[in-house]
Amino acid sequence: MNTIRHDFRSDTVTRPSAGMRAAMAAAEVGDDVFGDDPTVNLLEQRMAGLLKKEAAIFVPSGTQSNLLALMSHCGRGDEFIAGQNAHCYKYEGGGAAVLGSIQPQPIAHRADGTMDPREIEGAIKKGDSHFATTRVIALENTFGGRVLPVEYMLEMAGIARKHGLGLHLDGARAFNATVQLGIDIAEFVAPFDSVSICLSKGLGAPVGSVLVGRADLIETARRNRKMLGGGMRQAGILAAAGLYAIENNVARLVEDHQRAKRLAEGLAQHKALKVVMPDTNILWIEAEAELGDRLNLYLGEHGVGITGRYGQQRWVTHLDVTDEDIDGALALVDTFFAN
Repeated sequence: MNTIRHDFRSDTVTRPSAGMRAAMAAAEVGDDVFGDDPTVNLLEQRMAGLLKKEAAIFVPSGTQSNLLALMSHCGRGDEFIAGQNAHCYKYEGGGAAVLGSIQPQPIAHRADGTMDPREIEGAIKKGDSHFATTRVIALENTFGGRVLPVEYMLEMAGIARKHGLGLHLDGARAFNATVQLGIDIAEFVAPFDSVSICLSKGLGAPVGSVLVGRADLIETARRNRKMLGGGMRQAGILAAAGLYAIENNVARLVEDHQRAKRLAEGLAQHKALKVVMPDTNILWIEAEAELGDRLNLYLGEHGVGITGRYGQQRWVTHLDVTDEDIDGALALVDTFFAN
């Protein structure tokens, strides 16, 4: 594997800063399974307070956080509704079905990333023994880096309430959305019964997510976390990184968004590349498949890490991407097309 000098693969690749490492080293710890790790408790209380929800639980990953939410809303043989390309449906190993015995009902996305409310209502099933019973609608925001409208989330909340369903938000990058919209995180998540917040993406913690929501849902999630093997002991060392992240790395997300826009503008100078201007820190690029594959190979050989195939590329900016990384990557793309 070539050494990666400019790493745009994902915001999951961030490394803890010196300040974060110091906070981790100084963390007061206990045993979180017994409920007496003070730093974990503080993180959970802080997150619940920030989002103005009743309770929260610290978990190892966003995948587990989403799974715990679905298992809290649903019983065996129940159903959740999510987008065809939603992370909790497509990219989490089928965990809801395999581990929760929960049936997914995927809905196609429209061009803007939303789902058609009429299709969602048409897919809801209740009171007929032939079908799995729909229990919850799961949304994702941001979706592929795109910020979906608050009005859309409120409309989905109205449908959920009308049909007596729960509403879950995969908000892995919810803070990116709120920074872009200029609104408070509590206002953004207000319609939801449960919300998953990732600490290890743009916020820069090395590991961990927090599931926040109604007290009864979080109580069920805590039991299921143990069953799934997610109970950690002296987890305050990790929770301290999460506390540092939400105290120091939220406002600076705007820098990632600015760099993503500058990167997109530079790449768009090449007519062979179709660049989707980013809302936040993720930008998508399309090219003719053979050209895109050659560009991917060239960048990899010259130390630029991205993800992509079949001509499509995803570039992600984050706190370890500097202006010099942007300049270096754009210079390599310029050289590729010049040759």
